[in-house]
Formats: sequence, C-alpha cells, structure tokens
Amino acid sequence: MHTDTERCVRAVRSKDARFDGVFFTAVRTTRIYCRPSCPVAPPKPENMEFHPSAASCQRAGFRACKRCRPDTSPGSPQWNVRADAVARAMRLIQDGVVDREGVPGLARRLGWSTRQIERQLLAELGAGPLALARAQRAQTARVLVETTSMPLGEVAFAAGFSSIRTFNETVREVFALTPGELRARAARPADGAAPAPGAITLRLPFRAPLEPSNLFGHLAATAVPGVEEWRDGAYRRTLNLPYGHGIVALAPRADHIACRLSLTDPRDLTHAISRCRRLLDLDADPVAVDERLRADPLLAPLVDAAPGRRVPGSVDPAEFAVRAVLGQQVSTAAARTHAARLVAAHGTPVDDPEGGLTHLFPEPGALAALDPETLALPRSRRTTLLTLVRALADGTLPLGPADDREEARARLLALPGFGPWTTEIIAMRALGDPDAFLPGDLGVRRAAEGLGLPATPAALTARAAHWRPWRAYAVQYLWATDSHPINHLPS
Repeated sequence: MHTDTERCVRAVRSKDARFDGVFFTAVRTTRIYCRPSCPVAPPKPENMEFHPSAASCQRAGFRACKRCRPDTSPGSPQWNVRADAVARAMRLIQDGVVDREGVPGLARRLGWSTRQIERQLLAELGAGPLALARAQRAQTARVLVETTSMPLGEVAFAAGFSSIRTFNETVREVFALTPGELRARAARPADGAAPAPGAITLRLPFRAPLEPSNLFGHLAATAVPGVEEWRDGAYRRTLNLPYGHGIVALAPRADHIACRLSLTDPRDLTHAISRCRRLLDLDADPVAVDERLRADPLLAPLVDAAPGRRVPGSVDPAEFAVRAVLGQQVSTAAARTHAARLVAAHGTPVDDPEGGLTHLFPEPGALAALDPETLALPRSRRTTLLTLVRALADGTLPLGPADDREEARARLLALPGFGPWTTEIIAMRALGDPDAFLPGDLGVRRAAEGLGLPATPAALTARAAHWRPWRAYAVQYLWATDSHPINHLPS
C-alpha cells in the first residue's frame, strides 16, 4: 500500500480512517509523521512520503504528530489475514516477544536466523525487529506515563527499556517531549482524582464500523464463572501473563473500546493489550470484509442490517482449545458448567476486589496429570481432553500467534475426538484465521437454509468460496440470524 503514492495521497486528502495503521504519512518539511486521518490540513503531495510502519518513520528521523497520535492507531489488518513468516513475526513482536526474549528468541520461534529476520522485516516494513519493538515500547511508555502515577524510573523498566537514559532519549526522539512533559500534558479526570493504584485505563482504537452485539454477547454468554463475567456494562476476565496475572475490563464505546487493566507487574502491559486486541478482533478491516460479503445478494441484507461484525477471539489459544473440547455436542450452559468445575478444581486463585472473578484458567501442565475419573464427561471425551492437554503441555501441539495455521489444523485433526467442527472453531477463535469455516455447524446450517443458501456442508462450502478470505465473518452474520444470547449485548 505505502508504495502506491497516488492512492496514499487520495487517502490522506479524504482523511480515510480505514488506512490508519496500514501506512503512515511523513512530512519532509516538518519532520512529523501522521496517520492518514490526521485532522490537520494535508501537506502538499511533494512534501509527503509514505512508510509501512511507525518504526520506519522513527528510523527515518520523523517524530509522532501530537494531534493525531499515529503511534496509537489500530494495527495493520494484514498481519492477521496473512499467514506468511513476516506476518507471524509481526504478531510475535506485538506480543512482546522481542522485549522478553530478544531477537534470538524471535528467530528461534520462527525457525529463522536473526539475519533472515532483519532482512525480511527491513525489506517489507522499513525497520528491523529491534526498531519495531522500540516503537512499541515507546507507545507502552506513553500509556504508563499518561494514565498512571508510577514514578518515571519505574515506567522505563516496565515499558521494557534497559535503562532510564534510553527511555528518556527514545521518548524525546519519538514524541518531541520529555517524559515529564508528557505527564504534564496528559488530561486529568474532571474531579482531579488520581488513577486507582495499580489500574491502567486506556482506549483501544478500531476501524469503524464495529457491531458490538455478537462480539460482547458471545463473550458474556459463554463466560466461565470465576474466570469471566459481565459487570456494569463491561466484560471482565482474568489474564495469565508472563510476569504475573491481571484482570481486564472491556466496554464498547462509540469510537473506541474502554479498557481498564489491573496488573501485578506493569511489564505485562504490552502483552495484555495485544491479547485484548486479538480477543476483540480490533485490527480487522470491516469495510473490506463487508464489501466482499455484501457482494452475495443473500448475505447483503444481513451485512446492511448490522455492518462491522467481528470474530470473537481468545486471550489464550490453549485455554480456548480446552473449552472447545468441553463444548463438544453440549449446550452453552453445559459447556460453562464443565469449564467452571475444571477451574474450581485446578485453577490458580486470584483476588478481585472490584468484582466476582476468583481464578485463572488452569494451564495445560496443571491439567495433564488430572484423574480422568473426576471428569463428568463421556469416556471418549475424557480421552480427547487428556490427549489435548498433554500435547499442549509437552509442546507437540503449539498454538500461538507465530504457529502455522494449516500445520496446527493437521495436528488437531490427528488427535482422537477431533473433527472438522472442533478444528475449525479453534482455527477461527484461537488462531485468528479469518477464513475458518464451519459448514457443519447446526446454527450455520439453519441460517443458510433460512436464507436460501445451500444447507449441506459440501454445497455450502462450494458457495462460500466467493466469501474468501472472510468466511469466519460470514459465520458471524449467519449465527446472528438466531435469537441465541450470544447475539445480544447483556442488559
């Protein structure tokens, strides 16, 4: 996109927010870079240059615009759509892997050499993994500076910087302000109240439109007691993070998602934000999705009635895989009951002064040695569950942002008790595959039959070829024809 100068100039002149995060506009005369939708008057085309990432702009010596704050724009949708190595690398960098494990750790997870990573990312994004991670650290630092009362020295290390000097230099270079000036400029609550101790409040941006009913309805209707809840207009859940645990509250707003994080260690902020964005599919491009689905005359009325549906994701692929097995051939209520029993028996207890959350969902290692006779499941499903958690625990079944989706499908199908439905629901919600499809799902088949679409799995799959690569979104629109609670925001 950033190499198509004419198209980029048109997007900047029209202030098209769909391209926020897809490319960045750098102005040679002011040495400032902006998002395409920046509200200021567009510069002359001859003074513009276009970059594929904020890190590329920073590497070229441009600083972030104070008006549109391009460092806070949504992530590029292509990293979720694409399944190649560069996209997998970007998902890992967004997950904070470079901060925790360095470039060698990133290379190890991808099976590359560090030189290959540098060359591939530099060619496509104009910046290497260290520069991309540095840009992300700068944004994390800005959030902590502006939304917490943490001492600035603690902010530096919590954001992932190795020294206070590097933190100060980076913030000054990227934002043209010192950390102290950033904090002084930050908006304060109208009543002058200080932020709650340990709480970080921020806004998660997205590309409009966003239809919240099926997104939050699904999360609330399937919430596991003790791990998730709907309270005071927000979806709340516990998070198991690299440096500790956390609790997040997410609430839909007109132009953003209100996010409130309580973390035992602020170094987990980047990781927590990345998980929340994947959970709510906030980096999607709804205009591109809906345009493709609207081309089918039978789907068009559904899209026009509620454009911008997202695919509910997961904060932990292993957790969702376990829950998918527990939900095989049972109702939503029964699946919640099975999961709640597992959580009460094997989950790690947590304190939640603001609500009713009690546990972290148990990790595969904690479930691998459980006694199958304690599970109130059919014998075949016990075998399926135990085989799954053991494969997850020993690493023979990797499920994560960097793992190949087709390879993961093949490994899942090789496990006993795994058929197309379980494999595809995991691909859709745990692996974030936008083209995952469930032609055999009862709700999908009923909706298809009601719309006049083919109702048999083979015929529906053939028809759905026209919806690619967005078949997972088509499933959301088909499910939404039913009155099931997953399709409605809780009152």
